[in-house]
Amino acid sequence: MGATVLVTGISGYIAGHVACCLLENGYKVRGTVRTLAKGELVRQDLVALGVDVSGLSFVEVDLANEEGWDEAVQGCEYIQHLASPFPLEQPADREALVPAARAGAQRVLAAGFAAGVKRIVMTSSLVAMVGKPGKGAHMKVTEDDWTDPDWRALTAYAVSKTRAELSAWEYARVQGFEDRLCVINPGFVLGPAIGPRYGTSLTLIEQMFAGEFPRTPKASYPIVDVRDLAALHIAAMTTKCASGRRLIGAGETLWLQDIADIARAAYPKKGRKLPKGTLPNFVLRLAALFDDRLKSVTSDLGTYHTVDNAYVVEMTGVNFRPAKESVLDSCAYLDALGKI
Repeated sequence: MGATVLVTGISGYIAGHVACCLLENGYKVRGTVRTLAKGELVRQDLVALGVDVSGLSFVEVDLANEEGWDEAVQGCEYIQHLASPFPLEQPADREALVPAARAGAQRVLAAGFAAGVKRIVMTSSLVAMVGKPGKGAHMKVTEDDWTDPDWRALTAYAVSKTRAELSAWEYARVQGFEDRLCVINPGFVLGPAIGPRYGTSLTLIEQMFAGEFPRTPKASYPIVDVRDLAALHIAAMTTKCASGRRLIGAGETLWLQDIADIARAAYPKKGRKLPKGTLPNFVLRLAALFDDRLKSVTSDLGTYHTVDNAYVVEMTGVNFRPAKESVLDSCAYLDALGKI
């Protein structure tokens, strides 16, 4: 069996797929969990998928605490750092999530660099790239783009991801280990989870089927399938030229209404309550004053975001499947769980 990889937040939607991909490629996986009971749920999910879990173990540590991280990384050659808060409802204080995200990332980096790991792959987000005023009708996102964390239109989540990533790069530079860090910036993540627990993006589709959004915001999202994203995490870990780079993890772009239309075409009966048409921007901004779930899109209304991912595909060999396929597979997954 191959090298040992520490996967932080292994019970998460993306992290579960990363663990699955690592195990299937012969790595040993040590997953961090806040309670060992959560680890056992992950083990059960992987066993149900037919994955050999003989190389899977868990360690109980918390990103909010200093204790245990040095021990957690001992014997690991790589770290996949995915643990980070992603709230469905945004805190009123835009800086509320920053201390935990920034301190947590620094704890992982400090322990990893001290232990001599070969590389740390950190999961950031496309929101750490796209948040800036004056974008206009179209923005093509590149590796060099950075969100302005001081822009008042940003959500607490966007601020936290941006400040955490900036802090991670600065810490790695000061410590002289910038070449041991690689950051992945995923877009809107879709696709089936490894078990019955799933992420915020799939919850949004569930809510759309339930009729909670009669109309959609005019918001666009570069899509990434969680299975392709997991493969990208593995490639980023071992691809030599990925060191010190930010890798955009996203492919085709869809408007939120496109997602609803694809779902309706596949589920004409169950999809009767899916959104039909977009809200005027001024109405959405007004509604966001009363519905925190809508605040996450107000800064991006009307902008069509695309990504420059050619360098990622060329560097890693990971291709991104069609966005429609990811939407349909997400719907099929939710349907199998009785959620739509």
